[in-house]
Amino acid sequence: MGAAAAGALLAASFPPVDLWWAALPAIALLVVVLSPLRGPAPRARTGALLGLVTGLVFFLLLVPWVGLYVGAYAAWALALVEALYLAAFGAGAVPILRAGLTTGRRPGLRSVGAVLGVAGWWSVWEWIRSSWPWGGFPWGRLAFGQADGPLLALAGIGGVPLLGFVVALLGAALGLVVVLVAEPGVRAGWRPLSGLAAVVAIGVAGAFAADVLASMRDSDTNTRGEYARVVAIQGNVPRLGLDFNAQRRAVLDNHLRVTAELADAVDSGTTERPDLVLWPENAADISPLTDARAAAQITELSRRLAAPILVGTVLRVGDGPEATNSYLVWDGRSSDPRGSEPVVDRHDKKFIQPFGEWLPLRAPLEALFPIARTAGHFVPGDGDGLVTAAGIDLGVAICFEIAFDAAAREPVTRGAQILTVPTNNATFGRSPMTYQQLAMSRVRAVEHHIPVVIAATSGVSAIIEPSGRVSQQTGIFEPGVLAATVRVDAAGTMATRLGGIPQAVCCLIGLVGLAWALVRTRQRPVTDHEEM
Repeated sequence: MGAAAAGALLAASFPPVDLWWAALPAIALLVVVLSPLRGPAPRARTGALLGLVTGLVFFLLLVPWVGLYVGAYAAWALALVEALYLAAFGAGAVPILRAGLTTGRRPGLRSVGAVLGVAGWWSVWEWIRSSWPWGGFPWGRLAFGQADGPLLALAGIGGVPLLGFVVALLGAALGLVVVLVAEPGVRAGWRPLSGLAAVVAIGVAGAFAADVLASMRDSDTNTRGEYARVVAIQGNVPRLGLDFNAQRRAVLDNHLRVTAELADAVDSGTTERPDLVLWPENAADISPLTDARAAAQITELSRRLAAPILVGTVLRVGDGPEATNSYLVWDGRSSDPRGSEPVVDRHDKKFIQPFGEWLPLRAPLEALFPIARTAGHFVPGDGDGLVTAAGIDLGVAICFEIAFDAAAREPVTRGAQILTVPTNNATFGRSPMTYQQLAMSRVRAVEHHIPVVIAATSGVSAIIEPSGRVSQQTGIFEPGVLAATVRVDAAGTMATRLGGIPQAVCCLIGLVGLAWALVRTRQRPVTDHEEM
């Protein structure tokens, strides 16, 4: 029951419940059930089972939208696979906690070592599941539930890895305090508690300092710098579900219509002329590079607005079924009357979604599950996620890409001034998926101190300030236009400059913690009566 409750609390820290603080008691409760509280110490296999239960509950509550239109088995399969990573965490956390709770010299240091080891070991498995197999699945990282929490500013210091590590650290410290208070026989004395209190104080002080530094930077940059007028178009789709793409012309027409209404408002003087217009992913799946009518319509609007339109489309690769999920900078002012292509830059989605945009093990899966044939044949791009439009450098993270650290960091390191997230969430209906993606985008804004603009086909589109605050947001499944003047100074933070170093350090702490625990347990073998 405790492991299942930990998974439920962990899910509650993410949208739609969105209780950031729930992550702390979630990790604490998991630590309690993995510790020798009023009973023998569990073995690694018991820890693995408890971690598996936590993971199953967590992911079943977090991502039920995966099976919304393809069947509940898809959500169950994904939850089971992702729960295996938490099972591995549970197996390793057991010896780490046992080493921290055994009697002996320096109990305070051992308690602190156990808390650091647990947090680092959590980081190890977040990193593994975010990277492997087939590119990984970063959804549900602890940091992505902290968009409204007081620890968010830590993302600007050490990125998503540091933020997640500190959340796990504080949760583990809370859990170990509960164990020590509830079972004084495990460790008598005040030293362990004072050590854990010091860990909590350092974590909270670090978060406070990071928040102060971020506030100082915001107040400084708000008084200087260059600005750009950016518009995000949400054209909406004709119907929900997987078959929305059957209405490709209707989706394109929706975005043309809403953009034409914007152009009318600009012509009448009721709306300021934009510097950039952002369309969502899949807004023009009738490729304007092969469809003359679509090309002419987009070019005309770009000329009317005197601004480039960034167009999400699908481009075929050769004569086979392969395609790229692409974002084109379409500047009608650059084409001549004879119809030369006005595409001045392009990003091809680099982090493509397995089992959605492409299918691993295609032949056996198609034979077993006929619905697998609906999976795409997309191939990844090889760019750096940076495009230039109207003299402004834009980072592009298409939909699923925003979950990956490198997809946001790489374009910022190369000079991106705005991070754009063109996305298509129509296949997930009115589920929490789009709000979970919004939370990720808010964390990325703080991580790299950059304005983020989400353009979604059906919602939610949003303008996010570098502080992570959402200044504008559309409804879901309705047309909309978001217009904002955003600062376009050079972005970047300490987290941007450090790159993958915080992730490596957090994982190293976990590996060292496990090694320390295994050495201690070898020196003091577990007896039969300690097995749960």
